[in-house]
Amino acid sequence: MDSSLLEVWQAAASTPFQPAVAKDSQFFIAFLLLLIGVAITGFFALNRSFINITALGVPASAAIASAAPVEVMSAALPQPSAVPQPLFRAVASSTRPLYQLLRTISFSNKVHVQLQEDGIRMTDHRLGTAFLDKKLFTSYSLNLAEDEPLPNFQITLPALLETLQIFGAVDIATRTQKAEQDPYRSNLRNYRPDAFSNQTLGIGGTCSLVYTEEGGQFNIIIEESGVKTTASLTTYLPEIPEEIPFDRENLSFKIIMQARYLLDALAELAPTGPSRLTISASKNQPYLSLSGAGDLGSSSVDFAKGRELLETFSIQDRWTQTYKFDLIKSSSEAMRIASKISFRGDAQGVLSLQFMVEVEGGGVSFLDFRFVPFITHEDDEDEEGQDEDE
Repeated sequence: MDSSLLEVWQAAASTPFQPAVAKDSQFFIAFLLLLIGVAITGFFALNRSFINITALGVPASAAIASAAPVEVMSAALPQPSAVPQPLFRAVASSTRPLYQLLRTISFSNKVHVQLQEDGIRMTDHRLGTAFLDKKLFTSYSLNLAEDEPLPNFQITLPALLETLQIFGAVDIATRTQKAEQDPYRSNLRNYRPDAFSNQTLGIGGTCSLVYTEEGGQFNIIIEESGVKTTASLTTYLPEIPEEIPFDRENLSFKIIMQARYLLDALAELAPTGPSRLTISASKNQPYLSLSGAGDLGSSSVDFAKGRELLETFSIQDRWTQTYKFDLIKSSSEAMRIASKISFRGDAQGVLSLQFMVEVEGGGVSFLDFRFVPFITHEDDEDEEGQDEDE
């Protein structure tokens, strides 16, 4: 038994096993057989002709075979980095409300800008503040990290206004000319949409306000009828103006009325060329009085206490203060476009005029002006008496 087994081993060593398919060709033969099997299956199961199977199956197989290496190569290549989101971006379908609101505070060359979560606050260091509510924009995003302060900077207001005129202000020049000819017109409402405006005619367009990073440029991108216009305004270091202190908790009087009534009153006083405007509020008639005196004479306008004139009238005690007429007149553009005005005065004599402006689309925005009074003679006499006592 042992000798026969040994002979078998010796015979096997002299005649090694040789497979029918060479080792180097086994993978190719297996792939070829698999391809033939798929083709036959499609021929019988799908009832396709051999020509169609060749025309459709071969390109599909080649595409599948080449897709894998392409995916591997694309995964190995470095992917481009994602475009960083700008710090601030707002898109508006019409710039007319923005233009009209900002035009009311165009007293100086530069304006202070603060980007907030609920809108854009623009302040002139002399008098007024315009708040552009986020509802004026079709999209509004402010990308700030936690505990990061709100962006503050200054820009040139005339350049911004000229840029906004490019889009959505077809008849601005005509309306401005009419307003300059008669600055106290109360029947002119620039916020009303025009019959030939781009929005009414259905001409599509957008205006984007973009602030990429802190200290960068403030970009205005206007796209209209396939034409794209980009204006980049230089930003300056913020010089946050000190607001005129106004004590809302200690109001001497508060009156809400239509803004055109105050505009008409100033128009009545203007012909005498007054340098000062005296405002008096009382519990008795005349409830509200505006008077001015100039080189050509003096005049006054009294308001009766009626629901049709004074929608809200609240007063603590008689209140009389005098202001520079030209400063009050500088807010006439806000009176022209506003629907209502909140007329308030505090115990220190500071006057606050807050205007509610109805804009296109049914929204509202607010303009705020504050004025410091002249020192009265009574205050001067009290100060002189205190000096004598000392």
